[in-house]
Amino acid sequence: MNRLRADLLLLLVACIWGAAFIAQKQANENMGPVSFVGLRFLLSWMMLAPVAFYEHVKNGRRPLRGADVALAGLIGLCLFAGASLQQMGLVATTATNGGFLTALYVILVPVIVWAVTGARPRGMVLFASLLSIAGSWLITETGHFEQWSRGDALILIADVAWAGAISLAPIFLSRTDRPFFLAFTQYGVTAVLGLMIGLGSEPLSSEGVIAALPSIFFAGLCSGGFAYTLQILAQRYTPPAEAALILSLESVFAALSGAILLSERLTGSAFLGCALILLGVILAEAAATLRAIRFRVRRRTPG
Repeated sequence: MNRLRADLLLLLVACIWGAAFIAQKQANENMGPVSFVGLRFLLSWMMLAPVAFYEHVKNGRRPLRGADVALAGLIGLCLFAGASLQQMGLVATTATNGGFLTALYVILVPVIVWAVTGARPRGMVLFASLLSIAGSWLITETGHFEQWSRGDALILIADVAWAGAISLAPIFLSRTDRPFFLAFTQYGVTAVLGLMIGLGSEPLSSEGVIAALPSIFFAGLCSGGFAYTLQILAQRYTPPAEAALILSLESVFAALSGAILLSERLTGSAFLGCALILLGVILAEAAATLRAIRFRVRRRTPG
Protein backbone atom coordinates (compact mmCIF):
# COMPACT_ATOMS: atom_id res chain seq x y z
CA MET A 1 0.00 0.00 0.00
CA ASN A 2 1.24 3.52 -0.79
CA ARG A 3 0.43 6.88 0.80
CA LEU A 4 -2.33 7.75 -1.68
CA ARG A 5 -4.23 4.51 -1.06
CA ALA A 6 -3.83 4.95 2.69
CA ASP A 7 -5.26 8.47 2.49
CA LEU A 8 -8.20 7.20 0.43
CA LEU A 9 -8.86 4.54 3.07
CA LEU A 10 -8.89 7.24 5.75
CA LEU A 11 -11.35 9.20 3.63
CA LEU A 12 -13.62 6.14 3.54
CA VAL A 13 -13.25 5.81 7.32
CA ALA A 14 -14.32 9.43 7.80
CA CYS A 15 -17.37 8.80 5.62
CA ILE A 16 -18.43 5.76 7.66
CA TRP A 17 -17.80 7.51 10.98
CA GLY A 18 -19.87 10.48 9.84
CA ALA A 19 -22.83 8.23 9.05
CA ALA A 20 -22.34 6.35 12.35
CA PHE A 21 -22.86 9.59 14.27
CA ILE A 22 -26.58 9.29 13.52
CA ALA A 23 -26.65 5.67 14.72
CA GLN A 24 -24.90 6.69 17.94
CA LYS A 25 -27.45 9.43 18.66
CA GLN A 26 -30.35 7.05 18.02
CA ALA A 27 -28.85 4.35 20.27
CA ASN A 28 -28.92 6.71 23.26
CA GLU A 29 -32.71 6.79 23.00
CA ASN A 30 -32.94 3.07 23.79
CA MET A 31 -30.05 2.10 26.08
CA GLY A 32 -27.22 3.38 28.24
CA PRO A 33 -24.25 4.91 26.39
CA VAL A 34 -21.49 2.79 27.95
CA SER A 35 -23.49 -0.43 27.49
CA PHE A 36 -23.93 0.51 23.84
CA VAL A 37 -20.17 1.01 23.48
CA GLY A 38 -19.53 -2.39 25.06
CA LEU A 39 -21.98 -4.20 22.77
CA ARG A 40 -20.86 -2.50 19.57
CA PHE A 41 -17.19 -3.29 20.20
CA LEU A 42 -18.02 -6.83 21.24
CA LEU A 43 -19.28 -7.25 17.68
CA SER A 44 -16.12 -5.59 16.35
CA TRP A 45 -13.97 -7.93 18.44
CA MET A 46 -15.80 -11.01 17.16
CA MET A 47 -15.49 -9.75 13.59
CA LEU A 48 -11.70 -9.34 13.89
CA ALA A 49 -11.04 -12.61 15.74
CA PRO A 50 -10.47 -14.82 12.64
CA VAL A 51 -8.21 -12.26 10.93
CA ALA A 52 -6.20 -11.64 14.11
CA PHE A 53 -5.78 -15.41 14.57
CA TYR A 54 -4.50 -15.78 11.00
CA GLU A 55 -2.05 -12.92 11.57
CA HIS A 56 -0.87 -14.60 14.79
CA VAL A 57 -0.22 -17.89 13.00
CA LYS A 58 1.56 -16.10 10.17
CA ASN A 59 3.85 -14.22 12.60
CA GLY A 60 4.12 -17.02 15.17
CA ARG A 61 7.90 -17.15 14.95
CA ARG A 62 8.14 -13.51 15.95
CA PRO A 63 6.45 -13.28 19.36
CA LEU A 64 5.31 -9.94 20.70
CA ARG A 65 7.27 -8.29 23.47
CA GLY A 66 5.59 -7.37 26.71
CA ALA A 67 6.07 -3.68 25.96
CA ASP A 68 4.23 -4.07 22.64
CA VAL A 69 1.28 -5.80 24.30
CA ALA A 70 1.18 -3.07 26.96
CA LEU A 71 1.18 -0.36 24.28
CA ALA A 72 -1.68 -2.09 22.44
CA GLY A 73 -3.59 -2.24 25.72
CA LEU A 74 -2.96 1.48 26.32
CA ILE A 75 -4.31 2.31 22.87
CA GLY A 76 -7.32 0.15 23.71
CA LEU A 77 -7.88 2.22 26.86
CA CYS A 78 -7.75 5.37 24.73
CA LEU A 79 -10.38 3.91 22.41
CA PHE A 80 -12.62 2.97 25.32
CA ALA A 81 -12.27 6.39 26.92
CA GLY A 82 -12.88 8.23 23.66
CA ALA A 83 -15.87 6.14 22.57
CA SER A 84 -17.52 6.06 26.01
CA LEU A 85 -17.03 9.72 26.87
CA GLN A 86 -18.23 10.82 23.45
CA GLN A 87 -21.32 8.58 23.69
CA MET A 88 -22.07 9.85 27.20
CA GLY A 89 -21.53 13.42 26.08
CA LEU A 90 -24.07 13.07 23.28
CA VAL A 91 -26.71 12.41 25.95
CA ALA A 92 -26.09 15.69 27.75
CA THR A 93 -25.20 18.17 25.01
CA THR A 94 -26.56 19.56 21.78
CA ALA A 95 -25.46 18.37 18.35
CA THR A 96 -24.16 21.91 17.75
CA ASN A 97 -21.74 21.80 20.65
CA GLY A 98 -20.84 18.14 20.16
CA GLY A 99 -19.99 18.51 16.49
CA PHE A 100 -17.61 21.37 17.14
CA LEU A 101 -15.94 19.90 20.23
CA THR A 102 -15.33 16.51 18.59
CA ALA A 103 -13.30 18.23 15.87
CA LEU A 104 -10.82 19.67 18.38
CA TYR A 105 -8.78 16.43 18.48
CA VAL A 106 -7.32 17.54 15.14
CA ILE A 107 -5.14 20.15 16.84
CA LEU A 108 -4.27 17.83 19.75
CA VAL A 109 -2.69 15.10 17.61
CA PRO A 110 0.41 17.04 16.46
CA VAL A 111 0.89 18.29 20.03
CA ILE A 112 0.81 14.75 21.46
CA VAL A 113 3.13 13.47 18.71
CA TRP A 114 5.54 16.30 19.56
CA ALA A 115 5.41 15.43 23.27
CA VAL A 116 5.90 11.68 22.70
CA THR A 117 8.38 11.60 19.82
CA GLY A 118 9.93 15.07 19.81
CA ALA A 119 8.87 15.65 16.18
CA ARG A 120 7.73 19.25 15.87
CA PRO A 121 4.47 19.83 13.97
CA ARG A 122 4.93 21.51 10.60
CA GLY A 123 3.48 24.95 10.11
CA MET A 124 1.24 23.86 7.24
CA VAL A 125 -0.24 21.05 9.34
CA LEU A 126 -1.07 23.48 12.15
CA PHE A 127 -2.61 25.94 9.69
CA ALA A 128 -4.66 23.17 8.09
CA SER A 129 -5.80 22.02 11.55
CA LEU A 130 -7.01 25.53 12.38
CA LEU A 131 -8.91 25.62 9.08
CA SER A 132 -10.54 22.32 10.00
CA ILE A 133 -11.63 23.65 13.40
CA ALA A 134 -13.00 26.83 11.83
CA GLY A 135 -14.90 24.71 9.32
CA SER A 136 -16.35 22.55 12.07
CA TRP A 137 -17.51 25.71 13.84
CA LEU A 138 -19.35 26.86 10.73
CA ILE A 139 -21.01 23.46 10.23
CA THR A 140 -22.82 23.88 13.56
CA GLU A 141 -26.46 24.74 13.24
CA THR A 142 -26.25 28.26 14.62
CA GLY A 143 -22.57 29.09 14.17
CA HIS A 144 -22.06 29.86 17.86
CA PHE A 145 -21.33 27.85 20.96
CA GLU A 146 -24.32 27.25 23.18
CA GLN A 147 -24.37 27.09 26.98
CA TRP A 148 -21.60 24.94 28.45
CA SER A 149 -22.79 21.60 29.84
CA ARG A 150 -21.44 18.42 31.42
CA GLY A 151 -21.74 16.70 28.05
CA ASP A 152 -19.44 19.30 26.47
CA ALA A 153 -16.77 18.58 29.07
CA LEU A 154 -17.05 14.83 28.44
CA ILE A 155 -16.63 15.26 24.67
CA LEU A 156 -13.66 17.57 25.21
CA ILE A 157 -11.95 14.93 27.40
CA ALA A 158 -12.82 12.33 24.76
CA ASP A 159 -10.85 14.40 22.23
CA VAL A 160 -7.69 13.82 24.27
CA ALA A 161 -8.32 10.07 24.17
CA TRP A 162 -9.00 10.08 20.41
CA ALA A 163 -5.83 12.07 19.82
CA GLY A 164 -3.86 9.67 22.01
CA ALA A 165 -5.07 6.64 20.05
CA ILE A 166 -4.27 8.24 16.69
CA SER A 167 -0.83 9.36 17.90
CA LEU A 168 0.21 6.06 19.54
CA ALA A 169 -1.00 3.66 16.82
CA PRO A 170 1.91 4.44 14.41
CA ILE A 171 4.41 3.82 17.22
CA PHE A 172 3.00 0.32 17.76
CA LEU A 173 2.91 -0.37 14.02
CA SER A 174 6.54 0.72 13.63
CA ARG A 175 7.59 -1.82 16.27
CA THR A 176 5.65 -4.83 15.01
CA ASP A 177 3.85 -5.84 11.83
CA ARG A 178 0.59 -6.75 13.57
CA PRO A 179 -2.14 -4.23 12.72
CA PHE A 180 -4.93 -6.76 13.23
CA PHE A 181 -3.62 -7.67 16.68
CA LEU A 182 -3.79 -3.98 17.58
CA ALA A 183 -7.38 -3.72 16.33
CA PHE A 184 -8.36 -6.98 18.09
CA THR A 185 -6.83 -5.77 21.36
CA GLN A 186 -8.47 -2.36 21.12
CA TYR A 187 -11.89 -3.85 20.56
CA GLY A 188 -11.44 -6.44 23.31
CA VAL A 189 -10.39 -3.88 25.92
CA THR A 190 -13.25 -1.56 24.95
CA ALA A 191 -15.84 -4.34 24.90
CA VAL A 192 -14.85 -5.77 28.30
CA LEU A 193 -14.68 -2.39 30.05
CA GLY A 194 -17.84 -1.15 28.35
CA LEU A 195 -19.89 -4.18 29.35
CA MET A 196 -18.50 -4.30 32.90
CA ILE A 197 -19.09 -0.62 33.60
CA GLY A 198 -22.29 -0.34 31.57
CA LEU A 199 -24.02 -3.39 33.00
CA GLY A 200 -22.98 -2.38 36.49
CA SER A 201 -24.18 1.22 36.32
CA GLU A 202 -26.85 1.54 33.63
CA PRO A 203 -30.35 0.09 33.28
CA LEU A 204 -30.60 -2.42 30.45
CA SER A 205 -33.68 -4.11 29.04
CA SER A 206 -34.14 -6.62 26.26
CA GLU A 207 -36.63 -4.26 24.62
CA GLY A 208 -34.08 -1.45 24.59
CA VAL A 209 -31.36 -3.67 23.14
CA ILE A 210 -33.71 -4.96 20.43
CA ALA A 211 -34.71 -1.39 19.53
CA ALA A 212 -31.04 -0.39 19.36
CA LEU A 213 -29.95 -3.42 17.28
CA PRO A 214 -29.69 -1.52 13.97
CA SER A 215 -27.41 1.05 15.63
CA ILE A 216 -25.40 -1.67 17.40
CA PHE A 217 -24.84 -3.62 14.19
CA PHE A 218 -23.96 -0.59 12.09
CA ALA A 219 -21.63 0.88 14.72
CA GLY A 220 -20.15 -2.51 15.64
CA LEU A 221 -19.58 -3.98 12.18
CA CYS A 222 -19.25 -1.00 9.85
CA SER A 223 -17.91 1.82 12.04
CA GLY A 224 -15.99 -0.44 14.44
CA GLY A 225 -14.86 -3.72 12.92
CA PHE A 226 -14.42 -2.33 9.41
CA ALA A 227 -13.63 1.39 9.66
CA TYR A 228 -11.45 1.37 12.79
CA THR A 229 -9.43 -1.49 11.31
CA LEU A 230 -8.96 0.42 8.06
CA GLN A 231 -7.76 3.38 10.10
CA ILE A 232 -5.06 1.27 11.73
CA LEU A 233 -3.97 -0.22 8.40
CA ALA A 234 -3.80 3.22 6.78
CA GLN A 235 -1.81 4.75 9.64
CA ARG A 236 1.13 2.56 8.70
CA TYR A 237 1.61 4.95 5.75
CA THR A 238 -0.01 8.26 6.72
CA PRO A 239 1.54 10.35 9.56
CA PRO A 240 -0.71 10.96 12.58
CA ALA A 241 -1.29 14.69 12.06
CA GLU A 242 -2.25 14.27 8.41
CA ALA A 243 -4.40 11.25 9.31
CA ALA A 244 -6.27 13.33 11.89
CA LEU A 245 -6.96 16.01 9.29
CA ILE A 246 -8.45 13.51 6.85
CA LEU A 247 -10.51 11.95 9.64
CA SER A 248 -11.82 15.40 10.54
CA LEU A 249 -13.91 15.13 7.36
CA GLU A 250 -16.11 12.98 9.61
CA SER A 251 -17.97 16.16 10.58
CA VAL A 252 -18.62 16.92 6.90
CA PHE A 253 -20.02 13.47 6.25
CA ALA A 254 -22.06 13.66 9.47
CA ALA A 255 -23.66 16.89 8.26
CA LEU A 256 -24.35 15.39 4.83
CA SER A 257 -25.78 12.23 6.42
CA GLY A 258 -28.08 14.33 8.57
CA ALA A 259 -29.26 16.22 5.51
CA ILE A 260 -29.89 13.03 3.51
CA LEU A 261 -31.22 10.68 6.19
CA LEU A 262 -32.85 13.07 8.66
CA SER A 263 -33.85 15.87 6.24
CA GLU A 264 -31.76 18.36 8.21
CA ARG A 265 -31.13 21.63 6.40
CA LEU A 266 -27.57 22.71 5.63
CA THR A 267 -27.06 26.48 5.84
CA GLY A 268 -24.73 28.53 3.68
CA SER A 269 -22.24 28.75 6.55
CA ALA A 270 -22.31 24.95 6.85
CA PHE A 271 -21.34 24.57 3.20
CA LEU A 272 -18.53 27.08 3.76
CA GLY A 273 -17.42 25.06 6.79
CA CYS A 274 -17.28 21.88 4.71
CA ALA A 275 -15.19 23.72 2.13
CA LEU A 276 -12.73 24.96 4.79
CA ILE A 277 -12.21 21.46 6.20
CA LEU A 278 -11.66 20.09 2.70
CA LEU A 279 -9.23 22.93 1.95
CA GLY A 280 -7.25 22.11 5.09
CA VAL A 281 -6.94 18.47 4.04
CA ILE A 282 -5.88 19.45 0.51
CA LEU A 283 -3.24 21.88 1.79
CA ALA A 284 -1.75 19.27 4.13
CA GLU A 285 -1.71 16.63 1.38
CA ALA A 286 -0.19 19.05 -1.13
CA ALA A 287 2.56 19.97 1.31
CA ALA A 288 3.32 16.27 1.91
CA THR A 289 3.46 15.62 -1.85
CA LEU A 290 5.85 18.53 -2.42
CA ARG A 291 8.13 17.28 0.37
CA ALA A 292 8.21 13.82 -1.20
CA ILE A 293 9.06 15.28 -4.63
CA ARG A 294 11.87 17.44 -3.20
CA PHE A 295 13.25 14.43 -1.34
CA ARG A 296 13.35 12.32 -4.51
CA VAL A 297 15.00 15.14 -6.46
CA ARG A 298 17.71 15.54 -3.82
CA ARG A 299 18.42 11.79 -3.87
CA ARG A 300 18.80 11.81 -7.66
CA THR A 301 20.94 14.95 -7.75
CA PRO A 302 24.66 14.02 -7.72
CA GLY A 303 27.07 15.60 -5.30
